[in-house]
Parts: sequence; C-alpha cells; structure tokens
Amino acid sequence: MAGFSHSPLFDARGNDVAHDPNVTVTARDLIDMAASAGILQPLRTVSARARRAGGHLSRVRGRGMDYQESRAYQAGDDIRAMDWRLMARTVEPHTKMFSEERERPVILAVDLSSGMFFASRGALKAVQAARTAAMFGWAAVSHGDRVGALLFNGAHREIQPRGGRAGILRVIRELVAHTDARAALAVPAEENRLNDALLRLRRLVRPGSLVILISDFYGLDEDSLAHLSFLRRHSELLAVRVLDPLERFAPPAGRYAVTDGHDRSQLDAASGKERALYGELLLAHHAAVESILQRGRVPLLGLATDDPVGESIASQLHSGTRKHGGIG
Repeated sequence: MAGFSHSPLFDARGNDVAHDPNVTVTARDLIDMAASAGILQPLRTVSARARRAGGHLSRVRGRGMDYQESRAYQAGDDIRAMDWRLMARTVEPHTKMFSEERERPVILAVDLSSGMFFASRGALKAVQAARTAAMFGWAAVSHGDRVGALLFNGAHREIQPRGGRAGILRVIRELVAHTDARAALAVPAEENRLNDALLRLRRLVRPGSLVILISDFYGLDEDSLAHLSFLRRHSELLAVRVLDPLERFAPPAGRYAVTDGHDRSQLDAASGKERALYGELLLAHHAAVESILQRGRVPLLGLATDDPVGESIASQLHSGTRKHGGIG
C-alpha cells in the first residue's frame, strides 16, 4: 500500500525527524525489548486450526538432527526413521535413534520493504516490526534457543541461528542497519517480494524450527500458500501483521497525498461513495490474507503502529485472541 501524507522522514512542517524513536530504532531500543520478552512466558502451542488463530509458542523442540545409533525396530516406531541400509545388511528392521536437540532454531523473518516505512500515528511499521522481532528473539534466548533472521527489502540478509546473548545481539545489529528509512525508500518497489523471502526461508529453515513472520502481508497471494505449506511440514510458523489504522479503515473525509516512495498522487476521500469503496477494498484484501494464512495453518497476530508492542503481543498470545488480526 502507498504511504499517506508527507514523507515519514519529515514532519508536517518539513523538520527532519530522522532521530525520532518512532521513525528509527537504535540498538538500545531493541536491547530494552528484553524486559518485554519476559511477559511472553510461559508459552505453549495452540492449534492453528482455531477460528481465532493465535496462541502460545511451543516450548517443545523438534526431533534432534544428530544421528546417535540404530536399534531393532519396535512396534510404534516412526517408519520415516527406518535404517534401510542396516536392514538391507542384516535382513532385520532397524530404527535410527537421534540425540535430543536442546537448542531450537528460531528464525525471525522481517519485512523491511518500502511499504513498511509508513505510519499515520505511532511508530513506523518497520520500527514496530523490529521491536517485535527483538522481543521474540530475547524470549527465544531465555528459553535456551538459537536465534537467526531473514531480513528482506528487495535484497535479503540471512543470519544463521546462534545461541545465547551473542545470537540476539547479532540480529539486533542487522535490524538497526536495515531499518534506515532513507535507504529503504530508495529501493524500487517490486511485486511478490514476500514470496521471494518465503522461498529463501525454505532453504534456510531446519526441521523443528520456529519461524516468526513479521510483515504487513501486502505481498501475500495464492502462490504464497505453497511456500507456507512446505515450511509447515517440519516447522512451526507464527505470523504477526503490522498495520497502520489507515490500513484498517477508510480515512476521514478529505484529500490525502499518497506516494509509493517515488511517484506522488492524491487520494480523494471527500465523498462517502469513495470512502466506502476504499473501505471495501481494504476489507477484501485483509480477508484474503487471513484466508491464505488459515489454509496454510499459520496462526495470525495483529499489531497496530500505535500499539505498545509487548503488551499487545502478550495479550493475544495468552488469551488466544487477535486484537487487530481480524479487520472490522
């Protein structure tokens, strides 16, 4: 969606607001999200099939990937773990045993495309996304998990999972470096950027991982469903949609300057008919996003640009409701 009103880098009077905490993030800002991460615990999984997709993150790791030994097959063993080579030599069925993986990989996939650098109130969507990623990253570290990331804004920055404080601090450094609004708005807008990121996630994510997708999901379409379904086979997914209030409901009557970061135009919302059409288009789009995520069995949480990140996310996780996930 195009940004509304003036450039997010300047206020209504043209003053530079590059150091406004609602416009830029600092390492200190994201380090301080560690305090908010504490309210996410304890966490547990709630079925993504629920009508209100939300819930608690699982503390249960996937099966470890380190082979330990093979033993004679026992009733109830997973056929996918059969040791076919040993069976061929001994003519007896055997099952592979794996050592428990104690550190679960948590991948923070953060959309930092030009459309995320917009807000009519509160903080830019990109700033909210960075804070959300940092909070989940700190929560993962407190669980003893490893934290990695995929940041995308046309180009992609992959950060391999690493454990401990060093892992989340490495992600924070990259988040700060990639949330520069001037650099982001200089990147030409492209279609299906989100699908490119999902394709990269398919290569990056190991079985048993937890993937947090943070975006406004304007790039989500029917092609995304195949990527989500692939990721869901061996990993757990959670989506966090960041929206500005003007992206949820039609704006008040008036004329608004709009831009995609390059071209400028005007949105005429003076007439009730135009505002109604605008509102219908928004509702249709958000309903389509929710339908795709529900069919992909991906829980969806919502976050507004003027929401306190920690309180909003925690309330949805612990109550199983969506504050802004459902539109209307």
